[in-house]
Amino acid sequence: MRTTTLGSNGPEVGVIGLGCMGMTFSYDMKTPRDDDTSIAVIRQSLDLGATLIDTADVYGPYTNEELVGRALEGHRDRAVLATKVGLEVADPTGGPEGSPLIVNNGRPEHVRKAIDESLRRLGTDHVDLYQLHRVDPEVPVEETWGAMAEAVEAGKARRIGLSEATVDQIKRAQSVHPVASVQSEFSLWTRDVLAEVLPYCREQGIAFLPYSPLGRGFLVGRFPSFDDLPENDFRRRLPRFQQDALRANLAIVGRVREIADRAGITPAQVALAWVVAQGEHVIPIPGTKTPTYLADNAGAGDVELSPADLADLDALPAPEGGRY
Repeated sequence: MRTTTLGSNGPEVGVIGLGCMGMTFSYDMKTPRDDDTSIAVIRQSLDLGATLIDTADVYGPYTNEELVGRALEGHRDRAVLATKVGLEVADPTGGPEGSPLIVNNGRPEHVRKAIDESLRRLGTDHVDLYQLHRVDPEVPVEETWGAMAEAVEAGKARRIGLSEATVDQIKRAQSVHPVASVQSEFSLWTRDVLAEVLPYCREQGIAFLPYSPLGRGFLVGRFPSFDDLPENDFRRRLPRFQQDALRANLAIVGRVREIADRAGITPAQVALAWVVAQGEHVIPIPGTKTPTYLADNAGAGDVELSPADLADLDALPAPEGGRY
């Protein structure tokens, strides 16, 4: 797989990474977890060159880091390990349909405690990237960021990043400590960051880590109908996956497939290669818990789309329905 660096001064990573959330959280929650397969997928990811492994303390809740830690036992030096802080479970069953109720917590004392708990669950003495999952509107970002910078000073984190942040929030954080990365949803049907955030990251040499680069599986044609979504899957609550919007959005899926057929690759590889083409330090982190999908995603790391294909993808219409 082609490689890049995690920002202008970061470690070398594959141009495709791996998001681990779905292995224990949010998607298809009625299907029993298969930790052995998930561990094999994480290790296969390293073998394929997708070395950026992304998790978060709240995924699970709190079990995803344990799973990643088990997978990286004996392989820690092969991975660029990223986790997150800034969200916590206020009520294990207080969310929609009995899901966990998750709230912001950017208080410095929470960050100081959370990093130690993450390291314990991950079975390591440091993470390569520690990210603020969401900026807490009740806490100045400078205060949260200062506590995260303490983790760098203590050797518990090599660098720190933000998730779903505005340019103003990135600048405010930069005034305290360098921002290594910004993570946001970005794909062929979620392009909000192209207006301001991604250009600013390019200008500053900040890595940009797109999550859900396959449109939560929609762009590869996995869900031609609302009824194809698994029960108790949070995508059933998202506007874009409601039947009328989904039906309209299938036109985007069809166009991606046409380009894939023309290029002799898969729809997933088209969608990921378009994301990678948006900048030198743009590193998508598609999630999967399936070896076949992992290999398909990783194959995008060696795909370079033609100018004509990129232009066709740039011209795709906006989707029907909001993100949330």
